[in-house]
Amino acid sequence: MKSASVSYALFQTLGKFQANWTTQKIILDLRGTVKKNSLTSFHSKGIKTFALLGALLLLTISTSVCSFDQHKKSDGKPMDKAARIKELTELQRRVTQEEGTEPPFKNEYWNEKREGLYVDIVSGKPLFSSKDKYVSGCGWPSFTKPLEDKNVESKKDFKLMYPRDEVHSTDGTHLGHVFNDGPKDKGGLRYCINSASLRFIPKENMIKEGYEAEYKKIFGGK
Repeated sequence: MKSASVSYALFQTLGKFQANWTTQKIILDLRGTVKKNSLTSFHSKGIKTFALLGALLLLTISTSVCSFDQHKKSDGKPMDKAARIKELTELQRRVTQEEGTEPPFKNEYWNEKREGLYVDIVSGKPLFSSKDKYVSGCGWPSFTKPLEDKNVESKKDFKLMYPRDEVHSTDGTHLGHVFNDGPKDKGGLRYCINSASLRFIPKENMIKEGYEAEYKKIFGGK
């Protein structure tokens, strides 16, 4: 009798922690079995009942862990913005959160030539494409335009005593500046962006990173 009560209580508890619809359906079916059978029947089959519960518990744990791992693979970092910022290097924090500037020619992507996407290092939001990157000679990654205008915004900056257009992602990450000395045939703009604000996703990794479906056409996909 006591084992049956414990069994039913454990079913109730497990039901609160399901991350998978199939697992949840199994639990609901088993709950029905518990209610339909007598307590004496469950007592007589206590060993089998607890073995089943143990297997179900392992399934629940593995499902939850798998779900968490799959989420982390989508951008490589935890969901919480504060946690992401905490994982940044000192330079990345200074640039993205304090509107700092990294040294020219001594940063990660100024000479990057591979095809791919450049995303917000904090939020993972797509910002620029290698298709719009060009050699400007300034020592920082330079782009003629954002991948999507809605993901980038600018404001006036007077830190150098004259006005400049400072660029941020719409998630608040400081990126760099935009100038009007870019290629004329591409619109005349130069988005001068700090590598420390970006994470580069090579074209071949876009599927794994979760960006391929939306942006594969940029690189000749269908």
